[in-house]
Amino acid sequence: MSFEFPDEDVMFVTDCEEPGPGEGPEPESRWTMVFDGASNALGNGIGAVIISPKGEHTPFTARLCFDCTNNMAEYEACILGLRAAIDLRIKFLEVYGDSALVISQVKEEWDTKHPNLMPYKELVLSLITYFEEITFEHIPREENQLADALATMSSMFKVRWDNEAPAVTIRRHDEPAHYYEIVTDEVEEKPWFHEV
Repeated sequence: MSFEFPDEDVMFVTDCEEPGPGEGPEPESRWTMVFDGASNALGNGIGAVIISPKGEHTPFTARLCFDCTNNMAEYEACILGLRAAIDLRIKFLEVYGDSALVISQVKEEWDTKHPNLMPYKELVLSLITYFEEITFEHIPREENQLADALATMSSMFKVRWDNEAPAVTIRRHDEPAHYYEIVTDEVEEKPWFHEV
């Protein structure tokens, strides 16, 4: 990806490639982005997930290696997702987050009074000009589990140097691990010497 972060002390993990010339989403296709920030005793992390019109999920996560508040982390997560959507050339985006403060400030329903948050809001407003249509909606935390998990994971992962973060794949197992051994044994109905 081609993101430029103002602070070099940022770990960044993504699971997609920026489209080449002539590539990108279908014109007028509508995409979704969810974001979340996490601040805890172990550190600060952010997560965003871009969801295609076909339901494919592309995760983004970063550990913030600088002091910040939870609200700053929420803004960082929103900006991470918006920059990813811009790089993917998405033009129609629905943005969802569980931070009432960030969503309400971006929609200009609430004033932004804290000096640490003003630059974040201004950056978000400058990024939304890249989209033909963009909406921001608040969702309950329980509906934002994937972005929350990404943010929490990255807040707990200690980073000593750039590009140290591992690639993470989440698989789904519908049966206990021992079940696969039983099924494998049952499938082999012919004796071992059958092929000989």
